Amino acid sequence: MTTLHVRKAAVLGAGVMGAQIAAHLANAGVQVVLFDLASTEGDRNGIVNTALAGLKKLQPAPLASKARLMHIEAANYDDHLAQLADCDLVIEAIAERMDWKHALYDKITPHLSPAAILASNTSGLSIEALGAALPAALRPRFCGIHFFNPPRYMPLVEIIATAATEAATLDSLETWLTTRLGKGVIRARDTPNFVANRVGVFSLLAVAHHTAAFGLGFDAVDALTGPAIGRPRSATYRTLDVVGLDTFAHVVRTMQRTLGDDPWHRLFDAPAWLDALIERGALGQKAKAGIFRKAGKTVEVFDPATLNYRATNAAIADEVAAILAIEPAAERFTMLRQSPHPQARFLWAIFRDLFHYCAVQLAHIADNARDVDLALRWGFGWRQGPFETWQGAGWRDIAEAVAADIAAGEALSDTPLPAWVFDGRDGVHTPEGSWSPRKGGPVPRTTLPVYRRQRFPDGLLGECLPTPARDGETLFDNAAVRLWRLPERDSRIGILSFKSKQHAIGREVVEGLRSAIACAERELDGLVLWHEAPFAVGADLQELADACSAGRFEQIEAMVSDFQAASLALKYARVPTVAAVQGLALGGGCEFAMHATARVLALEVHIGLVEAGVGLIPAGGGCTALALRAAELARHSATPTEVMPFLQNVFMAVATAKVSGSALEAQELGFMSDHDTVLFHAGELLHVALGQARALAEGGHVPPLPPRGIPVAGRNGIAALEMSLVNMRDGAMISAHDYRVARAAAVALCGGEVDAGSRVDEAWLLGVERRLFIELLKTPETQARIRHMLDTGKPLRN
Repeated sequence: MTTLHVRKAAVLGAGVMGAQIAAHLANAGVQVVLFDLASTEGDRNGIVNTALAGLKKLQPAPLASKARLMHIEAANYDDHLAQLADCDLVIEAIAERMDWKHALYDKITPHLSPAAILASNTSGLSIEALGAALPAALRPRFCGIHFFNPPRYMPLVEIIATAATEAATLDSLETWLTTRLGKGVIRARDTPNFVANRVGVFSLLAVAHHTAAFGLGFDAVDALTGPAIGRPRSATYRTLDVVGLDTFAHVVRTMQRTLGDDPWHRLFDAPAWLDALIERGALGQKAKAGIFRKAGKTVEVFDPATLNYRATNAAIADEVAAILAIEPAAERFTMLRQSPHPQARFLWAIFRDLFHYCAVQLAHIADNARDVDLALRWGFGWRQGPFETWQGAGWRDIAEAVAADIAAGEALSDTPLPAWVFDGRDGVHTPEGSWSPRKGGPVPRTTLPVYRRQRFPDGLLGECLPTPARDGETLFDNAAVRLWRLPERDSRIGILSFKSKQHAIGREVVEGLRSAIACAERELDGLVLWHEAPFAVGADLQELADACSAGRFEQIEAMVSDFQAASLALKYARVPTVAAVQGLALGGGCEFAMHATARVLALEVHIGLVEAGVGLIPAGGGCTALALRAAELARHSATPTEVMPFLQNVFMAVATAKVSGSALEAQELGFMSDHDTVLFHAGELLHVALGQARALAEGGHVPPLPPRGIPVAGRNGIAALEMSLVNMRDGAMISAHDYRVARAAAVALCGGEVDAGSRVDEAWLLGVERRLFIELLKTPETQARIRHMLDTGKPLRN
């Protein structure tokens, strides 16, 4: 297979999607040229430059680091088309007009490189029809490439081929999108709205229909259709506000226009309330009002009966909440079908019609059932796709119930379920593959080499894909950690996984980590810290609070000392240690990662030393590690003993409990190293971490020697850092206790109350942070913060 190397890309169209696609390409280190129309007045690139300025303000942030903006160059179609000659990938993302797209293709094709891939980010236009306008030589390198909004965060990308698209083009593009951009790729058929939007928009319309049919408010429906049924917190109507009500209406009308033969066609109509809101300019989040709006501190919801807003006040009824808590799923669905409560009847109706639609349309919209389920997981954030939900709820019982409702005229269409639904099967996902009506049998997963990098892929119910529990050999186990390994090539590298809740670090985790390192030093060549997200949410606060309440401060100091020893064990192990970090790495989790020999970071990680939030400072070696890093940076500067320039930024990050928004920001903040590997697909973390541990071992890993003669900023540094705190305290930006905590962090980072330029060792720095930690812990303010965090999950500002 030919490897696709994208050194430079072009994005045509600087609208919301085009600009954000360009941002994510820049996140991945790709040089990007962002095109749009030339401005008739002033700056010729004014349209693009306005879009680029907007990227810095958008939330959630499309840029993993604001510094990545420099990788995007503004251009216009009149002056800069020659730059296309250097682009390996060109993504067209202009408005959904076939004639406009064809006109643009005529304009750009003479300038494209003979090897460049051209892809359209259309959300529903026919890819075959788009490709028909291209020169014959370009058609093998043309396809659809449908990103989901926002492109940085939504995993799904649908690739759509034409009859002329080369298989090699699709394979190389899928590989590149998976590893380089971190995407989950689905090969979609060239049908209106492709896979995810076809099913997802149908589901939204079905929910809207049943909202009215059962007399429910939009806020009640959002309570029912969010996390309670495995959907995102934005549920249904908040999702429409995020998407934009005008955008949603456009998609619905596209379905109405292009899907005249769909048995559910009568449903493809924008509700009257939707048109009413659009006429008012209440387009959703971008207009600060839509189905929901804020009136002061009150959240209001639109009431279609009165065409006015009212305060939100709905919740899931107790009896329905009790049903939703039932396990197994088969019993839960039986109870939903039998309950007379309107909310339960609503839930059964939306699932029934979703199952019905997916079964009837599967042969038309997708290659197999797996593609539908993964598309809805990755594109809409559902915990389970429709087919695996059906399979988990009891395939045959659900099929009979759906068929009965169709016969009774209760379903949204009278189209019968396909015959294959009743062929004796118990589902559509099996170890052999997922059902494809078009092929008349199960379709296995793709064998593209890129997926070998995902040791434990995102599996569906019934697939029986590899799991750590089933496929790993346990070497050591306690209540909080497991040391295990994979067979064959990686059998000499141990994998340490935490088992504690949220992977919090308590006494048993610390003991298990040290035991695992000792085992690795005796029997293995390396050690990887890896488990599903989060990496670790920090120290076990409950364990700390219990000891604090009992006044066992000597015991706590011993616990802190053991924590520091565990961090040092990672740093000075005789075998290489690699931290594979995803999700959250806060407090002690950050400290463990900092002390590993090397780190492999998922792009979407949130890393920080957040102890200030509970009135403490980092004391698992975190302050010491930052002081050592400042000394090392100073050593390579023009003033080798001046560490203060390298402490100021990281001090504010520690003092304010700053958490990075990405791995790139964690590097900029100084929590992680610039040399750390950043991966865009979290599923590849273990593969790469094992490879790094193996390479370090084969390269003759030698642990570092403990540093001595470390220059510290001392009293002068503390005073300099304290100046910013005085201004914040006097301006009422921080409390007196915030000041005390932040000053303690300054003392720890500056090496204690010693003369500036004093030279200390690592043990001294660890002793300073440990002493300050215990002093803060003894204060009533810090104890109150810890209790409040445990009780509410939120920081207390006292």
